Amino acid sequence: MTSNHTDCHYCLQSLRGRKYALREENAYCVTCYDSLFANPCEECKQPIECDSKDLAYKGRHWHEGCFKCAKCSRSLVEKPFAAKDEVLLCTECYSDEYSSKCFHCQKTIMPGSRKMEFKGSSWHESCFVCQYCQQPLGTKPLITKDNENYCVPCFEKQFAHHCYSCKKVITSGGVTYDDQPWHKECFVCAGCKTQLSGQRFISKDEYPYCVDCFSKLYAKKCAACKKPITALGGAKFISFEERQWHGECFNCAKCSVSLVGQGFLTRQDDVLCHECGSAL
Repeated sequence: MTSNHTDCHYCLQSLRGRKYALREENAYCVTCYDSLFANPCEECKQPIECDSKDLAYKGRHWHEGCFKCAKCSRSLVEKPFAAKDEVLLCTECYSDEYSSKCFHCQKTIMPGSRKMEFKGSSWHESCFVCQYCQQPLGTKPLITKDNENYCVPCFEKQFAHHCYSCKKVITSGGVTYDDQPWHKECFVCAGCKTQLSGQRFISKDEYPYCVDCFSKLYAKKCAACKKPITALGGAKFISFEERQWHGECFNCAKCSVSLVGQGFLTRQDDVLCHECGSAL
């Protein structure tokens, strides 16, 4: 502007007929103003004179011609841009360098656009869809199979097994018994209803029983110790004339030597080795 003020506030030279700049109601000639107050340009380091446009961002300043993308050098004036480690980049360069890539289409997810994240990967919202019906999954419950995502209804329709007991869908886990799928919570002892998943059990007439129930209901009792004989784990037992023994209980009633695989004699309810039986 042309001065109506008399003198420069700093050098005291007359401002009549000269351009000047105001700062805090004081008038300065252009030379003094630039030397005292002009901001240095972040790019070229030269002062941004009062007759130049000063572009500022987070306390830093640029000439209009210096305000460019650090990678492709295109002007950022009146254009969207992003900053990374104090470096200014146009949105295209920033996306190429730092933005996530969509897991489905492998294209950049542009800054400001909505992205979906699941199991450490990112998707465009429009790419995050059910593999079967192609409807957006958004934040709805989903199930993953072979790295593909499905909405729950489609997964149940295409892949899910139905529990042999309750007939409902098994969405995860489960056990197989007699070639049929079961929920873990549905696979229980036919006697006491205790869950059998991960436990030892015995089948009887196609029904599973825990060891205790099977022993109480069906197991033969050892003639020696009177405890149930379950044959779990391939344990051996001996049967003779309607009586059964645990392998470790089938001993001579007199000298206690094992009779497993040996000849033996009987006397009333006792079994005896040949030596003890002959001595009687």
